[in-house]
Amino acid sequence: MEGDDRFLDYGGQFRLVQKIATGGMATVYEAQHLGPDGFAKRVAMKVIHPRYAREKHWLQLFINEAKLSADLVHGNIVQIYQLGEVDGQYYITMEYIRGPTLRSMIDRHRELDWPMPTSIAAYIASRVCRALDYAHNFTTPPPDSRRLDIVHRDVSPRNVMASWDGHIKLADFGIAKANTSFDPAASRTMALGKKHYMSPEQILGLEVDARSDVFAVGLVLFEMLSLDQVFAEDMTELAIDEVTTRPIPLLRSRVPGAPPAIEQIIAAALDRDPARRPSAATMGAVLDRWCEEQPVVASPDRLQEHLVALFPSASPWSGPHQPPGEHEVTRFSAFRRGLRTAPAPRRTLLHRLLRR
Repeated sequence: MEGDDRFLDYGGQFRLVQKIATGGMATVYEAQHLGPDGFAKRVAMKVIHPRYAREKHWLQLFINEAKLSADLVHGNIVQIYQLGEVDGQYYITMEYIRGPTLRSMIDRHRELDWPMPTSIAAYIASRVCRALDYAHNFTTPPPDSRRLDIVHRDVSPRNVMASWDGHIKLADFGIAKANTSFDPAASRTMALGKKHYMSPEQILGLEVDARSDVFAVGLVLFEMLSLDQVFAEDMTELAIDEVTTRPIPLLRSRVPGAPPAIEQIIAAALDRDPARRPSAATMGAVLDRWCEEQPVVASPDRLQEHLVALFPSASPWSGPHQPPGEHEVTRFSAFRRGLRTAPAPRRTLLHRLLRR
């Protein structure tokens, strides 16, 4: 019947392949999303730790990540597919990226004592800026068409991924804020994020906006080129002092011969006054122009070649997969390795079917 909305009960089923990473709030698995007639799609599955699932504020952050990121469809952002729940435990399925994190790339460069080419670092930072510009200016689809003013708040090397074919993806909007979502930092002074990649206003628990993410990109770009973090203090009091008052080093002090234009871009991004920082769009555009002026222009092909040189034994297409270890406990009967599956809860895994 025309105009009659129906819901299609979607019994999604999954098979765990291996654990990818464990963070403070969740564990990420490589998994297969199973369907009829042998259909299987590789996905990443993020499962909130049970202790956080029992805390209302942290569970709401996890749910907000899926809701906030679901419509962020951009070539430099990891795509969110689904939010689900089984027996009170929540999970998010998302695009599976074959390739290393920027953290792994920086660590590998340091291990080899091999500076990261400036053009590669600038290219990576420019793609992160593109992702942030899209998120910062995102508006909901019509008829609402509301600007959400999304701030990532957790831009760091661990949350930037490189696919083996040379594309950069920004991941983990787990503590992102928007003007429509719950923010546990709004009602009390608290700093969400990784302290070594926070802006001064963020580490002080003050109001943050898009310019705080730009500060973080400046820190990441500095680290790619110097292979050292700008901020390294671990004690909270010392970290606050380091971020808010100590002189920020110039790139040339750690990278002699660094291009002046790149040093200027980083210095502008790391200005302690948010009003003097560029937008993500401006920073990305300046980096792109600099890349275009180089003898060898950075591109996905150049990044792909660089990754092969950096990780020569890694294969993007094949390799043995290890099942989750016995010590890894999941309460998802539908997610165990093998053929045994269970239907997903009807109330959370629904796809809208419009019948005419």
